[in-house]
Amino acid sequence: MTDATHQKDEPIVTADGIPLKVSLGRALRRKKLQALLLVAPLFLFIIITFFVPIVDMLFRSVENSIVSEILPRSTALLADWDAEGSALPSEAVFAAMVEDIKEGRENRTISRAGQRLNYEAPGMSSLFRSSGRKAKRIKGGPYKAALIKVHKAWGNIETWKLIKQFSSKYTDGYFLAAVDAKRKVDGELTKVDEESRIYLHLFWRTLKLSLFITVMTLILGFPIAYLMAILPTKSSNILLIFVLLPFWTSLLVRTTAWIALLQQQGVINELLVFAGLVGTDNRPQMIHNQFGSIVAMTHILLPFMVLPLFSVMKTIPKSYVRAAVSLGAHPWLAFWKVYFPNTVPGIGAGAILVFILAIGYYITPELVGGTEGTFISNRIAYHISGSLNWGLGAALGVILLGVVIALYLIYDRIIGIDNMKLG
Repeated sequence: MTDATHQKDEPIVTADGIPLKVSLGRALRRKKLQALLLVAPLFLFIIITFFVPIVDMLFRSVENSIVSEILPRSTALLADWDAEGSALPSEAVFAAMVEDIKEGRENRTISRAGQRLNYEAPGMSSLFRSSGRKAKRIKGGPYKAALIKVHKAWGNIETWKLIKQFSSKYTDGYFLAAVDAKRKVDGELTKVDEESRIYLHLFWRTLKLSLFITVMTLILGFPIAYLMAILPTKSSNILLIFVLLPFWTSLLVRTTAWIALLQQQGVINELLVFAGLVGTDNRPQMIHNQFGSIVAMTHILLPFMVLPLFSVMKTIPKSYVRAAVSLGAHPWLAFWKVYFPNTVPGIGAGAILVFILAIGYYITPELVGGTEGTFISNRIAYHISGSLNWGLGAALGVILLGVVIALYLIYDRIIGIDNMKLG
């Protein structure tokens, strides 16, 4: 009895004498480590190519350290200056500004401060470039009179208020500019001039055209997907090849083809003139406007609607409609009451896929949209690669990202993301 009890209390061990529980734990940890090593390259790739750029964009939309880094002495003294008054800063501030300009000229960074402030007030870039060239002549005080002699803008109190306003390391100025607003030198929020209000209009145009393109792809894609679903497999596969064929052609080539088709001397206009539908002098303008963007983007994004619809329709048993018809329902009524509701998950998947792709499209609206058919993404690209106003471009990108997330949450609340299917 004692030996049996003693054997029962002893832990079970493996052939090499290690307790079974410990051995199983080690084996489980090895499996987890192997699984982690397998997914680590993909995880690092996603971190580097997805999360890091987004975090960098979020930071650049509020980062504002250029002025304080290039003008450290003068911005430190301006922190104690009363900008509410009507008096210019003290002689010490002017002396510090002269030293900062001289140092920035030597380091070739002074133009960056002017470029940053020029986003807020035109003329600041030329002020700093001119002062950088002439400040080396200033050998001693009085610095206030000498700097004003270099450029009369230094005698304007608004210049100093602007420098103080944007001397902090973080700012909301980029986000305000992205919604056609700005902050005055006294801190009051106001709208920009009427002719400069473009971003809210661009956001609205982007949402409107993206929604319209989504509806158009649904109208055109639903019959195609339905035909592919009801045809025999051999015929369906042939149609599927035609749907996938655009993916084998460069996006730039497809967009350029629409330019050749839609321009006033293009193929479509020539056919309309040949058929006598329009006169030679009355050719319709079908490109470099919203119509051109809608046509080209609908064609390019159509497969992204057809494929989710087809994958869902293929799983719907044909017996559903036959049963409804055998029970006395008209074929059209059976389609709308029985078949169509089962395609809603595919419609939801295709719609959200096309809409999100359309809202961020760039190359097609840039080539065929002109001034009336461009999207907010084209303006973001301009600020990133053209004007080099990365802060404003980042702020526009963050707002666009927020709009997409908000629309996604609304979609999830109304329809339910769980009801979206890709097959």
